[in-house]
Amino acid sequence: MADEPSDALEAALLRMLRPLARLLLKRGVSFQAFAAIAKRAFVEAAARGFLKGGKKPVVARIAVATGLTRKEVARLLAASGPGDREARERYNRAARVIAGWRRDPDFKDSRGAPAALAFKDGRASFSELVRRYSGDMTPRAVLDELSRIGAVKTLRDGRLKLAVRSFVPGAGDAVKLHILGTDVGYLITTIGHNLEAEGESAFFQRKVLYDNLPGEALPEFRGLSAEAGQRLLERLDLWLAARDRDSNPGAQGTGRYRAGLGIYYIEEPYREDE
Repeated sequence: MADEPSDALEAALLRMLRPLARLLLKRGVSFQAFAAIAKRAFVEAAARGFLKGGKKPVVARIAVATGLTRKEVARLLAASGPGDREARERYNRAARVIAGWRRDPDFKDSRGAPAALAFKDGRASFSELVRRYSGDMTPRAVLDELSRIGAVKTLRDGRLKLAVRSFVPGAGDAVKLHILGTDVGYLITTIGHNLEAEGESAFFQRKVLYDNLPGEALPEFRGLSAEAGQRLLERLDLWLAARDRDSNPGAQGTGRYRAGLGIYYIEEPYREDE
């Protein structure tokens, strides 16, 4: 069995798990269900860790690393895990179409803003936009999804207007749960890297936070942070799109990496115990 976590690590885990526990309780997820998912996560992480070291992920080795029985490890490795493929694909399709509409000169007006598009007619049409940025999905299906979340409005003359600057899923949408998993996972991966990295090898990880603000200041700060964050993300989006081989097939280079920057807003009542 591995040693117990240090006091500092245990305190960090408690801070991290409190908001997750609140979210799970709201959605009716029991501790037993969470523990079963946690077991799978430990087994998969151990297996991938051994593969990175060039070793075959033998059941016994994973059992020793995780503290689980070999029988339990073998069962988890053999069973297929839960998936969110549909939500992931919906998110990716919608995000790509909106980004292409904002970024691609073929779909901009004379002022450089996203143009109002006819559904079918011409090279600069919504159907062409979908063909270029959403794979094999039909233009009607993509339009229905974007209309459902309020990202596209239909003008009186029938043209389609982009109504948002980025993709934001609707309330209660399964896509939000997909984002919960991916974004929190990215943040923890970054912090895990920085726990061992030094100097220039550390990843950028910063926040600005004050804990004695009046409630009247919050609406203005929400607007200020949203506007500044959106401007930065749009600038970085253009830079990354020019170098991503899916967005720009002419981009040169070796290997395949995922890189980006995430921004999130923080607001909650102050608590002495947290």
